[in-house]
Amino acid sequence: MSTILFHSIVFGPIKSRRLGNSLGVNLLPQNGKICSFDCVYCECGWNKDGAADHVLPPKEAVFEQMSTKFALLHAEGTPVDTITFSGNGEPTIHPDFPEIIDFTLKMRDKYFPNAAVSVLSNATMIGKKEVREALMKVTNPILKIDSGLEEYIRIVNKPVGHYSLQETVDNLKKFNGNFILQTMFLRGNIDGRRIDLTSPDSVEPWRKIVLDLRPREVMMYTLDRETPAKELEKVTVEEMETIAAPLREAGITVQIRG
Repeated sequence: MSTILFHSIVFGPIKSRRLGNSLGVNLLPQNGKICSFDCVYCECGWNKDGAADHVLPPKEAVFEQMSTKFALLHAEGTPVDTITFSGNGEPTIHPDFPEIIDFTLKMRDKYFPNAAVSVLSNATMIGKKEVREALMKVTNPILKIDSGLEEYIRIVNKPVGHYSLQETVDNLKKFNGNFILQTMFLRGNIDGRRIDLTSPDSVEPWRKIVLDLRPREVMMYTLDRETPAKELEKVTVEEMETIAAPLREAGITVQIRG
């Protein structure tokens, strides 16, 4: 498969339908992937495919690239609507993530005071107080739960090391609803088993979690790019609309991307 990797610490800005002019930040290796999940649908490929490069950029390199890029874009008059932490894996595993967030907010305030700061995270590190508090400082902490069944999460997201759905939910409660919940919907054959994330056994407990957490927004999406696992199928917007309907009736904002 063709993988999508980001080969610099700061990249873009990239035009995004949702985020506008989005300036990306990659705190992971530039020629590999490190993640606490190994999702069957990840555009960066499998963790093992990026095992040759496990070097995280030091915070000093992040600060230098960020300072240079922000100053250059500001001087050019290039607009930045969002500063987005995504990259080649899970950004919150960087040991200096909290300090990097603080520096980013200072640079944002100096050069692009109207820009949002977003972090795309699988929520595996929010049990750490310092990571959770850093995420609470940004405009958009976008945190993932793909199913209401831990069994399905283990098949689809393939957590590396310890994972507990209940612990994740308990830690998300500490955000008091001030986060965006992101959920992937797909179906397919995975490791010889048929999995459908739109099935009632996955969706019904997921809805209960959403109603319990009451995030400020739920972001539902499906496959859009090539995936490392074969035999995966995207679901329709209509299916996601049906899943979202009871949440909307309960007053929860839901955005759907097909």
